[in-house]
Amino acid sequence: MKHRLFLPIATLLFASLAGCSQPAPPADNAPAVAGEPLATRAVMIGTEGPSLPACSSISRVREGGTDVYWAPNELRAVKAKLAGGANVSLCEAAENDAWFGIVFAAPGTDPDMCGVGRSVQSAREYQGPCRWGWIKGGTVQLGG
Repeated sequence: MKHRLFLPIATLLFASLAGCSQPAPPADNAPAVAGEPLATRAVMIGTEGPSLPACSSISRVREGGTDVYWAPNELRAVKAKLAGGANVSLCEAAENDAWFGIVFAAPGTDPDMCGVGRSVQSAREYQGPCRWGWIKGGTVQLGG
């Protein structure tokens, strides 16, 4: 009898720990969305080389806002929502500019703290302190 009880408890424990491996979308600007992301792909910074800023330009989200996703072509789970007029740093393009990897500051924080206006020695994944994600091409005004 003890052995039969151990298996369901172990399965439940494993499932709860597995859910901890990926951060939840930020509560202050993203609603609960059904479905887990199919993939997560961090945004790369410094792809233009060490003599240029880590992210190429500051752009403005077009009127109507946009959803931020966990990876290019990922449409199941929204990581965050950005309002029209929000500033974002474009760091990487994918799928022939159909998707842009962006870095953006949390509401009410200074975008300069993101650190993507200065150069980095070599291309690498963005690891903070600001937020990052992927938006569909055409949802920002380049050079906003």
